[in-house]
Amino acid sequence: MQVIKRDGRVTEFNRERIVKAVTLAMAHTAGGIDIDLANKIALAVEKQLDGKLQTTVYDIQDAVEKKLMASSRKEVAQEYITYRYNRDVARKSRTKDMFLEIIETKSNDITRENANMNTDTPAGMMMKFASETTKPFVDDFLLSPEARMAHSNGYIHIHDKDYYPTKSLTCLQHPLDEILKNGFRAGHGSSRPAKRIETASIIGCISMETVQNEMHGGQAIPAFDYYLAPYVKLTFIEEIKKIEELLEKDLSKYYDYSPKDYIIKSLDGLQGEERDLQAAINATVSRVHQSMEAFIHNMNTIHSRGGNQVVFSSINYGTDTSPEGRCIIREILLSTERGVGNGETPIFPIQIWKKKRGVNYLPKDQNYDLYKLACRVTAKRFFPNFINLDATFNKHEKWDAKDPNRYYYEVATMGCRTRVFSNRHGEKTSVGRGNLSFTTINLVRLAIEASYEAQEKTGLKFDLGKGSQEYMTQEYRQTTKKIFLRKLEEYEGIVAKQLYDRYKFQCTAIAKQFPLLMSGLWQDSEKLKPNDLVEPVLKHGTLGIGFIGLAECLTVLTGKHHGESEEAQKLGLEIIRFMHDECERYANRYDLNYSMLATPAEGLSGRFTKIDKREFGIIQGVTDKEYYTNSNHVPVWYKCTAEHKARIEAPYHELTEGGHIFYIELDGDATHNPESVEAVVDLMDKYNMGYGSVNHTRSRCMDCGFENADATLEKCPMCGSTNIDTIQRITGYLVGTTSRWNKGKLAELHDRVTHDGTCKGV
Repeated sequence: MQVIKRDGRVTEFNRERIVKAVTLAMAHTAGGIDIDLANKIALAVEKQLDGKLQTTVYDIQDAVEKKLMASSRKEVAQEYITYRYNRDVARKSRTKDMFLEIIETKSNDITRENANMNTDTPAGMMMKFASETTKPFVDDFLLSPEARMAHSNGYIHIHDKDYYPTKSLTCLQHPLDEILKNGFRAGHGSSRPAKRIETASIIGCISMETVQNEMHGGQAIPAFDYYLAPYVKLTFIEEIKKIEELLEKDLSKYYDYSPKDYIIKSLDGLQGEERDLQAAINATVSRVHQSMEAFIHNMNTIHSRGGNQVVFSSINYGTDTSPEGRCIIREILLSTERGVGNGETPIFPIQIWKKKRGVNYLPKDQNYDLYKLACRVTAKRFFPNFINLDATFNKHEKWDAKDPNRYYYEVATMGCRTRVFSNRHGEKTSVGRGNLSFTTINLVRLAIEASYEAQEKTGLKFDLGKGSQEYMTQEYRQTTKKIFLRKLEEYEGIVAKQLYDRYKFQCTAIAKQFPLLMSGLWQDSEKLKPNDLVEPVLKHGTLGIGFIGLAECLTVLTGKHHGESEEAQKLGLEIIRFMHDECERYANRYDLNYSMLATPAEGLSGRFTKIDKREFGIIQGVTDKEYYTNSNHVPVWYKCTAEHKARIEAPYHELTEGGHIFYIELDGDATHNPESVEAVVDLMDKYNMGYGSVNHTRSRCMDCGFENADATLEKCPMCGSTNIDTIQRITGYLVGTTSRWNKGKLAELHDRVTHDGTCKGV
């Protein structure tokens, strides 16, 4: 007979468990233990259940209570009932304590898991209640035993586990042109096709907001400039018609007129139709600018989820060289530079400049002036980030400068770093595609376990961590590496199977569960009927296998991290190449788009460290901080030049096709030195990196508008106000207050150093 336990697991019936429980209850009564009666009760219960193929723990306990009540030892029954009740209360106490922490708005790793969510608000609390109670359900009923144990013991981390039962996907690169041309229906209303720039702007916002509620990750527009450019032209024609009506003359010959550039100029000295054209251009640019302001404002104020959580939005642009496309690029940059509201730095959308030789990178390129503007804006507002279309792995063989739809062959990214490009089941593109789900492997834990096992095998005994390389014999190194790679292979297999299981679960959803996403935004979804399964189209998405803590992993294995040792760097590349090759193997096995991801860890960096510290103690250079270093990055506390950091991290970008990023911490006020941003892009070009940006600090007085780069600014030197807003970046996103950061990320922020002219190590 099988017994279904409380957590849903199934085990064999064991009569001795009943005997043990009854004798424990007897021990707390005056009559003491009667082993014969305990065995008699157990046999009676077994006989009562005889013939059943399956029963539950609760049915067994109820039967035990009744048998005890019918016996001469009714006081034992009472004690058993009390014991059972106390065990149930104990099981629930953890949930109770967690709920109280949310209710009391305590600042801890549960309430500060997501820095962009305000869990102190009623809706934010509700989100956390739902999130934390859903995760155990996933553990008990949706995960395999191997995946459940690997996650709970800190070997892997299943991201967005609370959204697992919803069957939702992670992220999407919106084919906004389809919505703008055809309109769409959301909720109880529908939108007609756009006819002017204002409408196109707001539809872009609504599209991302609506789909955000159908997914659990970010929303992006892969070609913001190309998609909105036609509505600049329509707006220009509208302005021409206004002048026609005002002056009562025919200007229809200018409906097809394309200015060399959309630049506002004074009308003084202009006559006749030249004046009319410039007036139309001026009005068009003003409307485009206001539309871009509105777009940014909406992306920072429209809440798509509880907890004051706005859309995790990103936009990619920079390669449209048409006058209309250039107008969109220029005005989104100028609007960003000006700021939202009273001049605050906009948190969203994350903006990504698509850098391309022959288009916008070199002085002779048509959009070079806009590239210079982009660097100036980044120096003040953090955005745009930069994606390198010239990286060998970002190039597309079909890209043609003369193709008006060339954006389809340009890689786009999510602001956090997620990248989708290659496709086993269709054209290589980012448009209409996204990540399905991803899971991260704890490289540090595997390294620690491998090292201890190697010490046992080789007979060596020494402390792991910083500087331990002098104790490592050649035999030990080879043994450790062999054990580590074996463990890595095992857990990557568990992750690959877990991702496949989740994918198959997602495939059981029907199209109408995602009414906008599956109405043509996700690739090939326009072919689906409302009650069709989404399985035929999910194959276009990606399944991400991520990793964290390469630096600490290498410190365990070699005594140094990859930023300070060529030996460690060589091993680091070997490890990630091994993971990449395994990833390819699983892609072939399951015929799905598996990809390696340089994980953007937020709450995860501290979670793994806490688990490992509890089991292995403090290891110098490994578990002696509150966080592990994100993915393949050089540790944030390691002082080196920007070029050294670029040289170390660059080779990993080609191996992590699921997403990666390169960051440089700038020193001082970057607004006075936009050339420093250009220098970072030059490093990306030089070392074949895919995606990167700069970090710096902007502190702003919310009363008078004073700004500087002082991260410790508490009192405004201009007006004396203490109402200071300090912007920092966390895992790709900007956050206006560190009060929502968890302990791990706060510790990392404290440890960050700038990358200047000094360099240690290699």
